[in-house]
Amino acid sequence: MNSATFRDGRNEMRTRITNSEKQTMAEPTITCPNCRTEIKLTESLAAPLIADARKRYEEELAQKEVDVAKREAAIREQRAEIAKARESISAEVAAKLDEERKCIAAEEAQKARRVVATDLEQKVKELAELNEVLKQRDAKLAEAQAAQADLMRKQRELDDAKREIDLTIQKQVQAELSVIHPH
Repeated sequence: MNSATFRDGRNEMRTRITNSEKQTMAEPTITCPNCRTEIKLTESLAAPLIADARKRYEEELAQKEVDVAKREAAIREQRAEIAKARESISAEVAAKLDEERKCIAAEEAQKARRVVATDLEQKVKELAELNEVLKQRDAKLAEAQAAQADLMRKQRELDDAKREIDLTIQKQVQAELSVIHPH
């Protein structure tokens, strides 16, 4: 089978299908509910039915379009309300965040002041203790210096007394020697 014959065959089949569809579509029928007789609908009989059906479908379509438009408007309103709510929530969150930051900063500053005050108190106590130790050492030093001065004075007195005794002993020995050996 060559391609020309094949194409002609397809065209012939299309023509047969199209003609049979036209016959089926061209002759719609309705069945009588009482006698069950099929009545062929001609264009003059079907036109009012078609017009009525078309009108109903157009009205339904128009109503659905109105409903869709209302839904779209409602959705837009909801989106706008959601956007406003989000902005409001964001503003509230930002305000609370700022407030919390301030509270935390104040608490941390107070903690730092307490730590500094505690450290300062501790340093003051340490300084007072060191001053007390220094005073005690100064007092001990003063006592030691006084004791040393007293000891040195007593040592001098002792040395002076020893020299005086030695001098007295020598004078007595000289005097006795002069008495024993007159010259």
